[in-house]
Amino acid sequence: MSTATTMAESPPPPPPSLPPNPNHMVPPIPHTDAPPSPASPISLLSKRPKLRVTSEFDSDTSLFFHRVSCKLLDSFAKLKLSFQNNTKGEPSQPQFAFTSKLLSIHYDLEEQNALVKTAFDLGPKFHFKASHDVKAQQGEVAMVADLGDPGYALEISSPVPSVGVPRATLKFPLGEVSLGEKEEEEEVRRTLSVSGIVKSQLTYGIFTAQFNDEDLKLRYRYKDEAVSFIPSISLPSNALSFAFKRHFTPSNKLSYWYNFDSNNWSTVYKHTYGKDLKFKAGYDSDASLGWASLWVGDEASTAKATPMKMKIQFMLQVPRDDIRNSALMFRVKKRWDI
Repeated sequence: MSTATTMAESPPPPPPSLPPNPNHMVPPIPHTDAPPSPASPISLLSKRPKLRVTSEFDSDTSLFFHRVSCKLLDSFAKLKLSFQNNTKGEPSQPQFAFTSKLLSIHYDLEEQNALVKTAFDLGPKFHFKASHDVKAQQGEVAMVADLGDPGYALEISSPVPSVGVPRATLKFPLGEVSLGEKEEEEEVRRTLSVSGIVKSQLTYGIFTAQFNDEDLKLRYRYKDEAVSFIPSISLPSNALSFAFKRHFTPSNKLSYWYNFDSNNWSTVYKHTYGKDLKFKAGYDSDASLGWASLWVGDEASTAKATPMKMKIQFMLQVPRDDIRNSALMFRVKKRWDI
């Protein structure tokens, strides 16, 4: 079959389509935004600051101590309310606190008094801090300057209203020394006052000298993995004392303290069962009292880090001269995160 015959038999192309008639076009359906759905209670609760409620009971005083706190603005500030109540539920000593990095306010509702503190930086090496007691109309201002080497700083502080010359304190890695004025009790005049503390490594221990005007206390602490020995003497009273600590095992420790001036002594034995159980027993010759205590929950940590966020202490006190007057006491501390 020829090419001409094939082209003659092919159907004609369709006619071109007409443009749409604007009078017959279907108008588009208008789009309306759906009303916003109300926020779910779960999303609202997730944005609410978490409350931390801590309650503590002491059987010796029969008092409850409560503290409610929360962090605001991504932990920029913290609010805290604390109060006590007795077994009848009567509240007392309510206090309110607002704390942040730059400003803190502690308000006592019963005393109707506020303690205001502030601290901020004035450049990379200067720091300003101040405190003010509203009811007493007294306070203190201080300026701290970081010196060239790390660990060295100079602080100039003065009470408000100002009395005498400001107090200067030089801080360095081994201690600090303060120079200021003090008011004599018998005479209405102010004299120069020098105080400070200096520490230094000496042989296998640390030597510490703490002085305040004419009083001087010298202390040396030797410590290794098993033994600690701490003699100290106060001048000019020549009061001599020493402390001795012995670690038998990582969970067994014995401490002993003796004062040569008063012949008073005390001893404490401590045994730990893991991290959250501790037994302690001791005797104090000054109070003529023997005692034993059991801690459930880490004694040194907060309730947040303990199992069930709870700490319990049981204590038995036995007077040497009156065993029948022994007393069993306990303290309970519990925290809730709401």
